[in-house]
Amino acid sequence: MYTITAMNTQKRNKNRVNVFLDGRFAFGLSIGQTRDLSVGQTITKPEVSLLRSVDEVENARDKALRFLAHRPRSESEVRTRMARHGLGREVVQGVIESLGKDNLIDDEAFAAFWVENRSAFRPRGRRALRVELRQKGVGDEVIETVLGSVDELGDARKAAVHKMSRLEGLPVLEWRQKMREFLSRRGFDYEIISEVIEEMMQANNDHKD
Repeated sequence: MYTITAMNTQKRNKNRVNVFLDGRFAFGLSIGQTRDLSVGQTITKPEVSLLRSVDEVENARDKALRFLAHRPRSESEVRTRMARHGLGREVVQGVIESLGKDNLIDDEAFAAFWVENRSAFRPRGRRALRVELRQKGVGDEVIETVLGSVDELGDARKAAVHKMSRLEGLPVLEWRQKMREFLSRRGFDYEIISEVIEEMMQANNDHKD
């Protein structure tokens, strides 16, 4: 048996409490987890182990939240990040479930964010987006659902417009080749690439006229 001899609010985090057993620091807990604890209370060894596990999960969750603060992440990314901190599988799973319940991890929402961000800043075709999302650990079913709303032709046009200034002044055949290679590297299909190039060539001819 152990006796709780002190419970002090942490200086750096007012929402957490340091718990002392028999005069020694034992673990930290969120204020909510200390509601059933009080100074002078005796607790058993299994209860101490359980509370320490709770503390470990809460610390791991804090690490995950800091990771998520920069941008949305896939579940796989969060798992990998926590594993790098040396956290055990049970702790990681506990955090994943907790974040999922709070809608802080959602692979479909993450995939939609990723696709929208690419479309806005670095347009890519479905082929490239599919590879990127798989690398992020997103499942194929979710990927195909999200890619169903992609305007691949519109994104190819945007990518081509961004590239035009760098190809200005090149002979027509060389211009076509370099634009085709560029759009192919961005993951656009042959038919899409051909349509965009023909549109741009036609627009250029109309401008000359």
